[in-house]
Amino acid sequence: MPLTRDDVVDAGLGILDAYGLADLSMRRVADRLGVKAGALYWHVANKQTLLAAVGDEILGGPEGPATVPTDGTDVVTGLMEWARTLRKVLLSHRDGAELVSSTVSVGLGEVDPTGRLREFLRSHGLDERVVESASRALLHLVLGHVMDEQTRRQLFELHVIGSFDPIEERDDFERGVAMLVGGIAATRTST
Repeated sequence: MPLTRDDVVDAGLGILDAYGLADLSMRRVADRLGVKAGALYWHVANKQTLLAAVGDEILGGPEGPATVPTDGTDVVTGLMEWARTLRKVLLSHRDGAELVSSTVSVGLGEVDPTGRLREFLRSHGLDERVVESASRALLHLVLGHVMDEQTRRQLFELHVIGSFDPIEERDDFERGVAMLVGGIAATRTST
């Protein structure tokens, strides 16, 4: 059976989950698939393209890209739900936030994690500049918080730090997102 792009992406995601982003290399993917590294270049142009495809897979999974309800849901509820869903998606993969953050930064991914978020904000009458700024700020808050959370969890598992409380992580996330969402909602009422 011939190798496909999906095979390459699935192998990359498997390596990410098992070993982390630092160990996700073209050579390791090739080894997992039982081929020479050169065979991968028929399906992905380079490592950055592979990382972008893995990021798209993370965001395009069963719950992604993070969704927001559109049928009469108020701004605060919709934004909180979007942020929680994206956090859950990112946490479901080792180093998921770091990988998605790098993909978003270089603009190689095909899946826009804020696409539905921006549609939701527009549907509530926000000015386009506010939509863009609010969606970027919320995305960066979620990515940054989850990246920090995943790093602390790994450091705890390696016995580098003495404690890690997933409940406090969730609560801290909720407080931060609520503050930002409150500001976005206030912008909506003042425009």
